[in-house]
Amino acid sequence: MKKNTQLNQWLWKWHIVGGLISLPFMLLLAVTGVIYLFKADVNQHLYEDTMFVEVPSASSQPISYASQLTSAQNAGQGEVVGMTVSAKQNRATEFKIKGQGRATNVLYVNPHNGEITGKIEQKETFMYLVRKLHGEILLNKVGTLAVELIASWFIVLILTGLYIWWPKQGSGAAGFFTIRTTKGRRIFWRDMHAVTGFWLSAFMLAVVAGGMPWTDVFGSNLKWVQKQTNSGYPQNWQNAKGLESVFIQTNITQTSIQSLDLDKVISIAETYQLPGTLSINLPVSKKGVYTIKNRALWLEDQQVIHIDQYSGNVVAVYNWNDVGILMETRQIFMRFHQGEYGLVNWLVMLGVGLAFIVMTSAGLTSYLMRKSKGNWSIPQVPPRFNVDKTLILMIIVLGLLFPMFGGSLVLLWLWDKRHNFMKKVF
Repeated sequence: MKKNTQLNQWLWKWHIVGGLISLPFMLLLAVTGVIYLFKADVNQHLYEDTMFVEVPSASSQPISYASQLTSAQNAGQGEVVGMTVSAKQNRATEFKIKGQGRATNVLYVNPHNGEITGKIEQKETFMYLVRKLHGEILLNKVGTLAVELIASWFIVLILTGLYIWWPKQGSGAAGFFTIRTTKGRRIFWRDMHAVTGFWLSAFMLAVVAGGMPWTDVFGSNLKWVQKQTNSGYPQNWQNAKGLESVFIQTNITQTSIQSLDLDKVISIAETYQLPGTLSINLPVSKKGVYTIKNRALWLEDQQVIHIDQYSGNVVAVYNWNDVGILMETRQIFMRFHQGEYGLVNWLVMLGVGLAFIVMTSAGLTSYLMRKSKGNWSIPQVPPRFNVDKTLILMIIVLGLLFPMFGGSLVLLWLWDKRHNFMKKVF
């Protein structure tokens, strides 16, 4: 591919401008992202006494789930709204406690004697702080928008970086692999940034694609598209709103039919042989339903089953075939982003995070070595250069797809015009 020198200079200018503005935030996102990969291990270490129990003997049988639920409800720690079935005898049973907003608090019950081993409030955990740093840099709404802006620019930095790095004609295959060590320190760090960035580019785009659905503006737009195209979750996949059990009250005794106990519900759930982690949501009222769901390694293994709390009859059932294509694509990237597709995925994400930290640091080092004292050393673009219409169209498309990037680009363009105007005047 023959490179346009003036276009390369123009892209380089905006690559450096965007990189300098976003670099501290991108490093923060990378560091917190790497830490968050160890969430399960850190939580197990910090809350070992709460999450794990001693097994009395090899032949010991746990008490009923109904008894464990009663212990959780009598603990006075809040309304119990669900539970997770543990497959290991040395794990305390997790009962989900209703919290404020979307926060999930968990009460742990010893399955062998019904004693409460402890409660973990999500907002008070170390990993919750890490997640808040990663998702909104501890600035709530403003921080969420800032992270979305940085993520949007990151996509542009990857695309512009690929063009800037692409070897010139005649450089051969060595340009794709070689980090020069005999051309001086600046060239070494420049190559470390460029070559590493090239080989990470596809992974980094996949990581950003997995993070963007959590953003405010792009994420809201994506949800709107899913709703309009019916390509998201089916109704009642995430909640049982609108579904009801058949509640019967006798006229003679004025007593009601008793709800199925938790053991019976879990027995019904086990007939479906759902892989992964099994959870049960409790009815929210006398007409509410039990909801059985599983979180499996592979999306296509997941199901959601709503059953009548009195008869155990199925009220509604969904499998992954009922989920729309946009939601499926979204979930694939979001799970990849969090390293949830097994050990290989986790190791890839860890490697990408660490390599990104090295790559970004190398880019900053190279820039500082090239930078003149008292000058930002932003590449200059020849006055006669005109941006190609195709490139303008691509920028407009990116600006519409990622509104935070589009808005910031307008502001940067106005700043650039004002800067040039002031130089001409003074």
